[in-house]
Amino acid sequence: MILCLAQILDTERRARIDALLAAAEFVDGAQTAGWHARLVKANRQASPGHPAAREAAALVSAALRDHAVFRSAVLPRRIAPPLFARYGGGESYGTHVDDALMGGDALRSPLRSDVAVTVFLADPESYAGGELVIEDPAGEQAFRLGAGDAIAYPATSLHRVACVTSGERRVAVTWVQSLVRDAAQREILFDLDTARRQVFDREGKSGTFDLLAKSHANLLRRWAEP
Repeated sequence: MILCLAQILDTERRARIDALLAAAEFVDGAQTAGWHARLVKANRQASPGHPAAREAAALVSAALRDHAVFRSAVLPRRIAPPLFARYGGGESYGTHVDDALMGGDALRSPLRSDVAVTVFLADPESYAGGELVIEDPAGEQAFRLGAGDAIAYPATSLHRVACVTSGERRVAVTWVQSLVRDAAQREILFDLDTARRQVFDREGKSGTFDLLAKSHANLLRRWAEP
């Protein structure tokens, strides 16, 4: 399931992130790509250890966790610290698939990347090109969303960032380990959660709502990996 989310970041949060990133250090983005993906990655990325980048990443993570639709659709267990990328004229990120396991050390296990997330930070009118292109069985789909909007999609997908032809594409990217690793199961749970909320808004705590709530809870018990 590919899900577009409007205004994950409000104007105030975007302004704060822009100010923080203006003070951050940007380096060659290929440094954080996997051994094969770095061959097709041409962008600049904020150094994750820079204090300004860490504060900006915390703002994006909090905004995602605060968003009810994101929580319902993605069922986040862990969210990787977001990375911030800039693409200027002539820069792109060729076709690749994200690493299945990310990070981890002696104290914490690696994060399994179930869902990839891109949060757009630049107004689409300020640059040309730079579409996020995701491959699925129906073909390619291209996305260039508004500033503050986000897209969440299965990290199992081949995807790329088209070449920027003018201006600067600015995004935050992160990955989520979901409580439910199977994308089809997550979609069923999201549909059920959406339906039960719509029934509750229309009827209150009715018999229909109770049955939908029961089915959602019991499927979550069956499929979740706490």
